[in-house]
Amino acid sequence: MPELPEVETVCRGLNQLTSNQVIKGGEVLLLSTLAYPFSVDQFWQQLRNVRIQTWQRRGKYLLAVLENAAGKSAGYLGVHLRMTGQLLWVKATEERSRHTRIYFECDNGQELRFVDIRTFGKIWAIPPDINPETIMTGLQKLGPEPFSTDFSVSYLQQKLSKSQRSLKTTLLDQRLVAGLGNIYADEVLFRSGIRPTVFGNTLRLNQIEKLHQMIIEVLETAIASGGTTFSDFRDVTGINGNYGGVAWVYGRKDEPCRVCGTLIERIKLGGRSSHFCPQCQGERDSNFRNNSNLN
Repeated sequence: MPELPEVETVCRGLNQLTSNQVIKGGEVLLLSTLAYPFSVDQFWQQLRNVRIQTWQRRGKYLLAVLENAAGKSAGYLGVHLRMTGQLLWVKATEERSRHTRIYFECDNGQELRFVDIRTFGKIWAIPPDINPETIMTGLQKLGPEPFSTDFSVSYLQQKLSKSQRSLKTTLLDQRLVAGLGNIYADEVLFRSGIRPTVFGNTLRLNQIEKLHQMIIEVLETAIASGGTTFSDFRDVTGINGNYGGVAWVYGRKDEPCRVCGTLIERIKLGGRSSHFCPQCQGERDSNFRNNSNLN
């Protein structure tokens, strides 16, 4: 599933390529992709001949701010890529993938296509007089953005002090911090020197400070690399993300640790795979080694 760095990469690409583009029309090829409204006619009544002003990201959601010909609000276009969703900006003459679920006809013979192999992705067309959170209810459950001032060390300490779950499971809870997913939680824990099985309420302040720092640094590094491509992720022009080639632990089971050479292990926590180095991520009281390679 695309996580914050992949969705941020898509958002930046959309802003670069589709800002000020007019949606002239299009076609819904898979009705179940529509999350709101459920009527195809109402969907296009809301979106036809509106201009994409800008795109925003909230957690793993994308939200296009729309305006009409008079420059007034025309509502929002919301997107969640889920597991395999892609937004591709292509020439209208290019052959459409059989996995194209919705396409939007835009200016200059271009199309914005929503391609989704597994068909879990969703799209919303939200009228201008409705708060997006009212319709896209998942937005109501999101914690602070990791790059915001709300995501502070004191906030993280307060939240973790109440956690009696494994730290990996806690980090995947979008109510704690928005956008962090399985790939980058593994990377963050490695960079922090903490095993995924450690309980959040057992961490010391210096560990929480390190964890906070690594959440920000790992995500920034992944965004700079254009996200991770292990299977389906592409940016809006169809280019793979590059972070996967430099991952510290994720997807590297039985490969040598890039720091100490110990074989990377994989376990299951809460039904999700967790990758870690048993040497660099020691037990709770010994996991913070002064190893410059982890900084």
